[in-house]
Amino acid sequence: MEWKLDKNRPLCPQICEQLCVKIALGEYSPNQRLESVRDTALIAGVNPNTVQRSFESLEQQGVLYSVRGSGWFVADNISLSKEILHQLLSKKTAEYFSAMKALGLDSNTIKKYVEEWDK
Repeated sequence: MEWKLDKNRPLCPQICEQLCVKIALGEYSPNQRLESVRDTALIAGVNPNTVQRSFESLEQQGVLYSVRGSGWFVADNISLSKEILHQLLSKKTAEYFSAMKALGLDSNTIKKYVEEWDK
């Protein structure tokens, strides 16, 4: 799993967000075992405690579950990850549009730039 973390933002929420995206998009299946905390930390370039806290947070939300001695697994309820992804996309989209409107751009101009960027 590739991690794209912004060192200027708290890492735990980013790990949670990215893992939820990967689950929602089908990169992980229900009951699939995740990489170990240590392996994930090594790949992501973060402290294992950061990954552990992220996994525990996702467990509290019902996205992951742990089996003592076996590791972390994706929960059966993929719809939770999809809902978290939807909330994240809504938040990021609202932030983008708010920033563009603060620059004085109207919706049509913003749409034009988005369409040009997507090409």
